[in-house]
Amino acid sequence: MFSEILVAVDGSKIGKRALEIALEEARLWKARVHVIYVVETGLFSSLPMDSTWEIMYSMLEKEGQETISSAKEQASAKGVKLETYIRQGHAGNEIIKASRELGADLIIVGSHGKSEVDRLLLGSVSSFVVGNSRVAVLVVRPSQT
Repeated sequence: MFSEILVAVDGSKIGKRALEIALEEARLWKARVHVIYVVETGLFSSLPMDSTWEIMYSMLEKEGQETISSAKEQASAKGVKLETYIRQGHAGNEIIKASRELGADLIIVGSHGKSEVDRLLLGSVSSFVVGNSRVAVLVVRPSQT
């Protein structure tokens, strides 16, 4: 049913859970997984372009590299084909754009991110993806265990 699965990760527990589900779906459908991490530059676009902005961007990019590296290890352990992408911009827009470019037929996103602030922001990202996607979207909620 699915051949190209795009999963958005952000380093949060719910993002890790989204990846786990994507890998299981990929095994079930013999699909390829595309992992995307978006450096959300909109978070600090109103700040002056100085060293603070560069430090924040650098930290988010480093987190993205670590998250992608972990995803590669998990996929390899499960024998799943994986391609990775780090983008910058508005997370919702970048996820939708990537899904179209990659021909994804399923997008998997977490319901929210790492903190209460992220919960508000990333909740809006998952809502944006659901509202703008041309393909099926699976929104992963926290596990009840």
